[in-house]
Amino acid sequence: MSTVQREDVVDAVFGAVAETAPEIRDGLRGRRETVGSENASGEEQLAADLWADKVLAHSITGIDGVGQFASEEREAVEDCGSGLSVTLDPLDGSSNLETDNLMGTIVGVYDADLPARGRGLVAAAYVLYGPITTMIAATDGTVTEYEIVDGERRPIEADLALPDDPVVYGFGGGVDEWTTAFSEYAEEIEEELKLRYGGALVGDVNQVVGYGGVFSYPALQSRPEGKLRLQFEGNPIGYVIESAGGRSSDGEQSLLDIDPERLHQRVPVHFGNEELIDRLEATLN
Repeated sequence: MSTVQREDVVDAVFGAVAETAPEIRDGLRGRRETVGSENASGEEQLAADLWADKVLAHSITGIDGVGQFASEEREAVEDCGSGLSVTLDPLDGSSNLETDNLMGTIVGVYDADLPARGRGLVAAAYVLYGPITTMIAATDGTVTEYEIVDGERRPIEADLALPDDPVVYGFGGGVDEWTTAFSEYAEEIEEELKLRYGGALVGDVNQVVGYGGVFSYPALQSRPEGKLRLQFEGNPIGYVIESAGGRSSDGEQSLLDIDPERLHQRVPVHFGNEELIDRLEATLN
């Protein structure tokens, strides 16, 4: 696939995600209930999870130039032609639906068969269903913020970069479950930055993109593999953050350098300003 063709496919994927965003946002009403099933990671599914997955999958798998499709809500990779591979977290933060808090959608576009290393990404984006609906999209090392209006992307800011002077932090997983080394790092950060944590990756990362800082869902004593999925969350968000001048890490290396072992593999994640991630790795190691 030529560079031009690849760019066209990426644009079509992002366009499809934007086009469905109003439908997904409006359709969250009345879909808070659980449905008695679990996703491939063993998490209880809401009606909203399955519905968002169905809507987005229908739009994305029909795009010419998309060869593989995988969703956090589905067990296996689906072949749908030839071309690029697309991963999807249809409704990140869906547990926030009960309390009407932030949620979003995360998409990764890989020029590789799934599961793939993050270095195989050619583009990634996330949509945030906040007071307004926005998309942060990264392609070719450049990050652009869009407002989504009536399913159309309207650029707000181009060449988006993490601010040089970090302001916020958000750490997940529960203090009593953190390792001793991560607790030491957290104590330092808590003295320097302001807490911003809402329980949805897209919302917490968007705070870091806007203000600078660090977000972590670290390895836990009871869950050393972490909680978030490499293919669906770690790699795409890592690609966005690194494209915006920051760093991603699993505590030792960039998330984008991890060789995946399985589609729904979990991994500790850390995103933020380069200096803060450097300090974290030094503390953990």
